[in-house]
Amino acid sequence: MRVGLWTYHFICSILVADYLHFRFLFGYCSRLAVASSIEIFVFCMGTGSCSWVLSVILCCWVLFLSGVYSGDNLNGARKVRGVNLGGWLVVEGWIKPSLFDGIPNGDMLDGTQVQFKSVPLKKYVSAENGGGQTITVDRDIPSSWETFRFLWKQLWRVSQTEFQFRSFGGQFLTCDAEGDSVSATAESPSTKETFYVERNSDNRVHIKLESGTYLQATLANQLIADYPGTPGWDDNMATFDMIIVANNLHGDYQLANGYGHDKAKKVLTEHRKNFIKQEDFIFLYRNGINTVRIPVGWWIAQDPNPPPPFIGGSLAALDNAFSWALMYDIRCIIDLHAAPGSQNGMEHSSSRDGSTDWPMSPEYISQSLDVVDFLASRYANHPALLGIELLNEPSASGVPLDALVSYYSKGYQIVQNYSSTTYVIICQRIGNADPLELYQANIGFSNIVVDLHYYNLFDTFFINMSAEDNIDFIFKSRQTQLQALNKANGPLVFIGEWVNEWNVTSGSQMDYQDFGRAQLQVYDTASFGWAYWTLKNDRKHWDFEWNINNNYLQLGDSSYQKISSGGCLLALAYWCFCLHHVL
Repeated sequence: MRVGLWTYHFICSILVADYLHFRFLFGYCSRLAVASSIEIFVFCMGTGSCSWVLSVILCCWVLFLSGVYSGDNLNGARKVRGVNLGGWLVVEGWIKPSLFDGIPNGDMLDGTQVQFKSVPLKKYVSAENGGGQTITVDRDIPSSWETFRFLWKQLWRVSQTEFQFRSFGGQFLTCDAEGDSVSATAESPSTKETFYVERNSDNRVHIKLESGTYLQATLANQLIADYPGTPGWDDNMATFDMIIVANNLHGDYQLANGYGHDKAKKVLTEHRKNFIKQEDFIFLYRNGINTVRIPVGWWIAQDPNPPPPFIGGSLAALDNAFSWALMYDIRCIIDLHAAPGSQNGMEHSSSRDGSTDWPMSPEYISQSLDVVDFLASRYANHPALLGIELLNEPSASGVPLDALVSYYSKGYQIVQNYSSTTYVIICQRIGNADPLELYQANIGFSNIVVDLHYYNLFDTFFINMSAEDNIDFIFKSRQTQLQALNKANGPLVFIGEWVNEWNVTSGSQMDYQDFGRAQLQVYDTASFGWAYWTLKNDRKHWDFEWNINNNYLQLGDSSYQKISSGGCLLALAYWCFCLHHVL
């Protein structure tokens, strides 16, 4: 009998200790710990002995519960120590540039800014006043009026040589027929706004209509479709130098439109399959990460056949992420990173040409709410869901506060209708905006979180800072703001994006460790938690995995480790009791 009892106790204690390595068994293990403690208590009371064992058990149990039910918990869940899965379901070319390597004319993607200069006249093509008038060829020095943005034709790209040009004011270049002048007066593109571009190795171009007639500059400084015949590459009136001013947009739109549907589908299917895998969730779990923030694009709601040029398949990948998260006791935040029309004109919002059209279109806003409804209805009852972020980084200059608050209020109600326990996350406007504006908006009364993105980058303020200056800024500015927001009577605070990178060019490993330590110390005080940007990145200091593996970022003790320590002590005390009972 004693051997059987010994075996039973041995197995029980191993199961309790096993919690150290399998957090997803936490519910079972904690119930086992309760049962074990009760058994010890009853035995001690019955025999009147082993008071020292009982004391140890009770102390360990208090330690265990203090880890599980500490102030770091949110409605029974742990405070967020998270990582973003950026560049996975929403493409950002700077995270993985090789995705774009195979695109023909890859420097002439949607949104590329270009200027044209007449070779013989040595003057720039100009849309006077930014558009709305006839095009001229009369500028000696280019400005924004001489800069056009490429747009591929919708379904869009017929071939790698067909383009539409949008002026600074938003109008498209158009030409009615052979012999007519070119103007920037079309509000939307069609056949008359589509031009064919021939390009040589010296970046000289010819531009022609669908009919085959070439445009030429005239001595009267006009741009007219009347060049006779086929021009050569000499200094003739139909030849222009093309200057690429900016080629900064490398998002889902540029990738899909650049490759064309079939090739883009192959590229993205491979990327979604291999960029984030189950092994990554194991890595996160082992390093005490309890949450992933997953950026998604609006087209996910129409998967598997989203509108062109977008490519289906992201919904199945998101389902996989939820399954992996559940296996390793990791929670998921779904982040609407790219809204229709773009909320900030950047590649990570899948802007087509740098415009911020989302707030100007009731249809785009309504469509975004439909996406929120889709995501909430699909995942509200999934045990791995922690929250839904209604919109990532709306632009302060492009998105009016009243329009944003209205959208956030409607989105909050949609999520609440499906789940009263799911957190609704609202992102601060980027640019010149105070996060207190969202605290004063009265968007919701429970389970609402404001997301702030903290980077010591992207502003001239940080350019000449030393390592010490950056660290001082974290404590003097970031910490002060977090303390004020934590005390405010309103939403919880979430540092939804931050990175262990700066403008310091000569930082040592120790400098990076100190910078990361300072950020963690301060961001750990955020009432909802934090999430690092991002898990994987070609730029190593942005790569969470690289930072951890190379000891540039030291996370320190996580809430998991504190809970595990309590569990270990409890198991050890239980083992001592078993040993005493047998002996």
